[in-house]
Amino acid sequence: MAGSTLASPSADAAPRRSSSTSPWAEAWRRFRRHRLALVSLFVLALLVLFVVAGPWLWPLTVSDIDFRSRLAPPSATHPFGTDDLGRDLLARMIYGGRISLAVGLAAMLMALTVGVIIGALAGISRGAVDAALMWLTDLFLSLPQLPLLLLLIYLFRDILKNTFGPEVGVFILIVLVIGGFRWMPVARLVRAQFFSLREKEFVEAARALGASVPRQVMRHILPNSLGPVIVAGTIDVAAAIIAESTLSFLGLGFPPDIPTWGRILFDAKDYLDIAAHWAMFPGAAIFITVLTINFIGDGLRDALDPRRVL
Repeated sequence: MAGSTLASPSADAAPRRSSSTSPWAEAWRRFRRHRLALVSLFVLALLVLFVVAGPWLWPLTVSDIDFRSRLAPPSATHPFGTDDLGRDLLARMIYGGRISLAVGLAAMLMALTVGVIIGALAGISRGAVDAALMWLTDLFLSLPQLPLLLLLIYLFRDILKNTFGPEVGVFILIVLVIGGFRWMPVARLVRAQFFSLREKEFVEAARALGASVPRQVMRHILPNSLGPVIVAGTIDVAAAIIAESTLSFLGLGFPPDIPTWGRILFDAKDYLDIAAHWAMFPGAAIFITVLTINFIGDGLRDALDPRRVL
């Protein structure tokens, strides 16, 4: 027809890009925009690879002693130097990193598990149950943590060492003690999330359709409250690594023949004036690990917050 304009075939045939993406894909897209968190994730992955694959790549072990190389500075033979017995610090750093990271992850999982259970029970309950659980949480928050940590380790260390062995027994004790004093913030966070989510429309709809309380919690409320919990978990990993390093530095952590980053620092404190490298490398490892985990937590907070525009 005269005067009519034909539509462009290419415009009609062009496929439309789907705007629907999964929540986790959207969270990953938002996380990648946080450059510092992305770099920290890469650095932390390299550090984990270093401590996991190190024993297969480095020939020396933590028990190799060379008295002729006592307190040797970093060199091609010993990249991190040696200690007062001539033991290679790189091998001890690799071995100790596996223990420190394992303690941090295990204590974090314990704190999250206990905190989510108590917070969920308090958030879905009303009246006496909520009040009792929050009273218990406030009680644990008011306890002085470091003196109780030292007391519990002093009382139960020998029992667990005799039951499970020196390394496994101390590992279980430190994880239980650190995780047992890190669940309270998670519980209060989960409780606040439950109070906010249980009145939302999708929960009301599930309740109107006859969904039981456990189904409401497991299928609707808990999955939507995991974002802040994941962020809190990254903070707990860093706090657990620092706590284990503190206990080891005070001489109340793992035995002297089991090197952790904190234990290496404890052994190096009397040689700072003549062998500064002995304390520099484990201190730098703790600093880098905690810093990268905190930056990753910042990135997860921004990625999992739907109100934040990136």
